[in-house]
Amino acid sequence: MVLDGVHELTGSDTKETVSSNRRVVAPLRRAVACVPTIGRGAALVLAMIVLAVAACTAPTAPPPTTTVATTGPGGAALIDEPSPSATATTPAGAQPRPASDPARLADDLVADEQALRNPATAEPALVAAARRQQAAYRAIGRHPEWDATTRPRIPPALLDVYDRNVDARRQLTAMSYVRDTLPAWRIQPPVPAGELMGYYHAAESESGVGWNYLAAINLIETSFGSIVGDSTAGAQGPMQFLPSTFAAYGQGGDVNSPHDSIMAAGRYLAANGFANDRDHAIYRYNNAHEYVQAVNQYAALIAADPAAFAGYHRWDVYYYTTAGDVLLPIGYAATSPIPVQDYLRTHPQ
Repeated sequence: MVLDGVHELTGSDTKETVSSNRRVVAPLRRAVACVPTIGRGAALVLAMIVLAVAACTAPTAPPPTTTVATTGPGGAALIDEPSPSATATTPAGAQPRPASDPARLADDLVADEQALRNPATAEPALVAAARRQQAAYRAIGRHPEWDATTRPRIPPALLDVYDRNVDARRQLTAMSYVRDTLPAWRIQPPVPAGELMGYYHAAESESGVGWNYLAAINLIETSFGSIVGDSTAGAQGPMQFLPSTFAAYGQGGDVNSPHDSIMAAGRYLAANGFANDRDHAIYRYNNAHEYVQAVNQYAALIAADPAAFAGYHRWDVYYYTTAGDVLLPIGYAATSPIPVQDYLRTHPQ
């Protein structure tokens, strides 16, 4: 899978998984209805890969073959319509709505990036800022024509952060598949940040693979374990392994265990020459050059600033559909694919 998220995280289900071949979709996607950000798979990434539009009509029940339980509305929103300011709050489960004006959007993003790096920012405000940050990068990612307006408004201290996040989002979007159904997944809170850090560093000590690259892959594949479900190719667990590949590198562990899967990912990357050719090893994890670029961008940001990892850990799970980006909130659960329009009727934003 490849998410949002990302995902995007988001993620959209392009997860064709470790060692499996996959077709890379061209960057220019077919137009989505209405209006234009883990995840996974070695491809969930990419629904985090990821865009937005919503459809809202009178509520109807979901298909009889599907069970859906959510803690919030979780549908999709028209990201390009006028929005409240960056300080406004949104209901639980709803997408933040970035400003439609690119200059204002850039200014709001700067405010959120600064809040995420301010030790005085309280946790609720950090969560809100991270969610808006994610939505802003998703919006900017799909509007290259805004670059001449947005980028000059970013202060020099944040330019590298901005450039890498925008590029990662565009790389993931380029490899996303547009779906007309939502996946048979369950969305849960991510594995605690401190716990993950311990696993990344343990894997680095054993394999020599940089902990930040393991974190970036974990983000893209399943949004740090938020996404529970198999890929279309049969990839499983927080790091999205095919059963046969995990059997070779998991040392008898559990593919669904964050610890075991992260350790296996380190072994797999090391076996594929990470020490001498990092990009080749990452490409073997998910056969797409866009994936390699996105992993490198997120890994660089995660290594450079603890605030980057903390912000990504607070991101939502998005899924890229024919109706645009759909946010799958914590508590989302489906036992079979759901037609996206059916879901949006009962879970509007």
